[in-house]
Formats: sequence, C-alpha cells, structure tokens
Amino acid sequence: MPDPTPADESAPPPVSPPSTLDVLIVGAGFSGLCLALLLQRAGRNWRLVEQAEGVGGTWRANRYPGAACDIPSNLYSLSFMPNPDWTRLFPPQAEIEAYMNRCADEGGIRHGMHFGARVERAHWDAEQTRWHVVMADGTVLHARALMLGTGGLSRPQMPQIENLDQFAGPVFHTARWRADVPLQGKRVGVIGTGASAIQVVPAIAPQVGALTLFQRTPAWIIPRMDHAVSAATRERFRASPWRQRLARGLTYARLEWRALPFTRMPRLLELAQRDALRHMKSVVKDTELRRKLTPGYIMGCKRILLSDNFYPALLRPNVTLVDQAVVRATPTGVVTADGVTHELDVLVAATGFQVADAGAPFEIIGQRGRSLHDEWASGGQAHLGTVVAGFPNLFVMTGPNTGLGHNSMVYIIESQARFVMAALAALDAQGAAAFDVKPQAQAAFNAEVQRRLARSVWNTGGCKSWYLSEDGRNHVLWPDFTFRFRQRLSRFDWRDFEPIGTATRSTA
Repeated sequence: MPDPTPADESAPPPVSPPSTLDVLIVGAGFSGLCLALLLQRAGRNWRLVEQAEGVGGTWRANRYPGAACDIPSNLYSLSFMPNPDWTRLFPPQAEIEAYMNRCADEGGIRHGMHFGARVERAHWDAEQTRWHVVMADGTVLHARALMLGTGGLSRPQMPQIENLDQFAGPVFHTARWRADVPLQGKRVGVIGTGASAIQVVPAIAPQVGALTLFQRTPAWIIPRMDHAVSAATRERFRASPWRQRLARGLTYARLEWRALPFTRMPRLLELAQRDALRHMKSVVKDTELRRKLTPGYIMGCKRILLSDNFYPALLRPNVTLVDQAVVRATPTGVVTADGVTHELDVLVAATGFQVADAGAPFEIIGQRGRSLHDEWASGGQAHLGTVVAGFPNLFVMTGPNTGLGHNSMVYIIESQARFVMAALAALDAQGAAAFDVKPQAQAAFNAEVQRRLARSVWNTGGCKSWYLSEDGRNHVLWPDFTFRFRQRLSRFDWRDFEPIGTATRSTA
C-alpha cells in the first residue's frame, strides 16, 4: 500500500467554527476516525481535534522497533473500509498508521480534522444544552454532543522507581520511543515483559552491546505464527472483495469462540497452558530460564502474548533476564530488589499504560457541576460502556468495560460509533436537545457486568493485572461475546434515558 499524502500538518488552521457543532470529536485514533467517517457520510456538522500532529492515535504514538498488532490485519480494520494490501497476517505499526491515513484521505474527512489542538476542559451548559470545550490556545468550541476518542492506551505508565531522575542516561517509555538515542553497542535495560517488551526486545537485541530485561511477573506466551501475505492473495482480495469479507468473517469466528474460556469456563485454559509450556520447553532448554519464564497463575488472568521470536531473543549471549523488580536508580544503572546493581547506559520502560485508574482524559464537568474525574475516582462506570449518567450527550469510546481479551477492539469501536449515530437520530426524532442516562439503568448495567466478571479468568485467575483498579474491581474488560455487545448497542432505547430540552437546528 503506498504511503498516504496527508494535508500539511505543520501549521494547523485555527479551530473556530461559527456555530454549534452536532458533534465534536476528541482524538484521531480508530475511534475518532470511525465516527468522523460515519458523520461525514450522514452529512452531519462535525469537527475533530487531536493534540498530536497527525492521524493514528496509539498507532502513531507507538513507534518502537518491532511494534505490531496482535490481531490479524483483516479484522483489525474498519469493516466498511477494507484494505486488500496488508503485507503480513499481523500488521506492523507503520502499515496500520498508513491505513488510517488512507481512510482519512479516501473518506474525505481531512477538512474537519485539526492537529496540534489540545483540549484543556469541557463543561456542559444546561441552559444552552450544549458542551463548551476550551482548547489550550484559548479557543472555545461549542457542540451539541461530545465524543471522547482518547483511548485507554494513550497515557504511558512510568515505573515507580526511587531516584529515577538521577539516572544519567536516556530514560524513555516505549510509547515515547527516542529514535534519536543510539543503541548500537550500548548497555540497555528494559523494564517489563508485557506486550511491548516482547516486541521491542527481539528487535533491538541484535544491535545493543548488552540487554538486561527486568521481569516482575512472567507472561503466558503462545506462538504468533505470523507470515507474509502473498502478492497473489492481495490481488485476489482486490479483484474479489467478497473473498476478503469471507476471510474476515472466518477470522472473527475463530477468535470469538475464545470468549467462552475467558468468561465462563476458565478451566478450559489449562489445555492451552500445557501447549504453551510445551512450546517454551521446545525453545528454551535451560531449566533455570524456564523457571523464570513460567507463570504462576491461570492463563488469561493477564493478557496472553503472541510471539515467535521473544524466547529465541532471550537465548542470545548478550541478553540477560532478571526476575527481580527494579527498586532504585543510580547515576549509572539500577538496583533490583535483591540488592544487585546493574550498570546501564539506556533505560527503557515497557510498563504499559494508565487504564483501570486513569480517570478522565481532561477536566469534564457535567450536570450540576459533577466532575467525570471524581465520578471515576475509584474506577470508571458507564452505561453500555459508552454514556455516563449526569453527562448529557457525552460519548466515551472504548470506555469502561469495553476492553477485550479475545477479539478485535475495532469491532467494539464500530459498535459504539453506530450507537452514537443511533442516539443522534433518536434525538432528532424526539425533537430533544439532549439525553441523560437514567442512573438506575447505568447501575443495573454495571451490576450485570460485574456479576459476569466474577466468574471470569480475569477475576479468578490468581494474578494482579492492569485490568483491576485499586478497589479490586475490573472496570476494563467486556465479559461476554463481542456480538452481544453489538446487540446491546444496536439501538437507542429511550426507556434508559431522559430527554432534555428542545432541539434547535445546528448549522455548518
């Protein structure tokens, strides 16, 4: 697929619409992109603001070596904008970012996208029944509805290490990769053995002088079985789009069944555990290294990782796995919990993101001065994972309990975007300016979600993961099949909502 030619983003135009928008979108990741495309097709008056300098969200920010998706490419894309030109089964970061830019270009939505535009706060005006959104440059935008597409993987979580600021060398998170820092021949420390670490370690190990990988808890890893997509297959997809739709459907079905062991029958995962251990043993012959790499919890309790090259990378003579937490930094290295000092030149944090306890992405004030950050202080809650009581006409994409452990988040995003469109249509049909979620509807939905989660592997698997907030509740994952999530959001049911005010027609 050729690289896109995006609009000049070096000098973003001022964001100053003359009137109230139908929808203001915050974020140019998959969520913002999907909704903007649907709004454009529907002829709605919309605008998108993004604090970064381009389209992509997570897939623009995470440019570390080896970055790629762990969902097959045909499924990790918008169903209504297929890409027949994926070169691999699991798409690398650069191809995903390029695909998203192509969607923006071919969907004709560049005109409504404004980059380098950071939101500082938003508040609901009950009298005017609209959102006032204050930008970092002082511009105030007005919108009937506000959609948050800021994502759950947008705020990197740095490790809590004493005296980290005293380390003399470069320190950076994988999501803020420093391409300007040379690694050739350097002593590099990588903290964490999660999804980004198992990609970046094999990618940089051949060039560094020595790589020390610091692991607190081992992960369950299964073979990725990635492969190139042949030119013949790509040509067939271009010539006969139905073939790609069929491949997408089969991939979806193959992944979807995995919701069963995750959410209802965790013991089925023990079979997969045995296969994972056999795979590890076939690659890692050293018994002590296998001991360090063997998890002590049920598979699925933490995110299951896919890799074909992580174990081989650990066998390199310049790579050392340390199964001790890093507790303190010195000017020349770090000290682990066992008191050993490790001399380093560069320190990389592969420590994930703030998710379960992240709160609101910026100050959001709803009805009667309620703060979304305060509402979510002990973990996020939303009705249908998308709308929040007390915050009229606010849509939270990939919100509380919409995350997945088994299938594509793009499917969830499309489901939510369709719900936003249904909600706007329902408001028009009702002649209402806004809606608010009935608190009892939100409470009932979240009680049901938590009941389902109680028997899931994420809650019973015997581990502490980023899925759980400080109160021990899982505010991140959806505990069912994804098609059931789509069914729940397939229409806007006024029985769960209160209409507010009378609509006035917005103009472009």
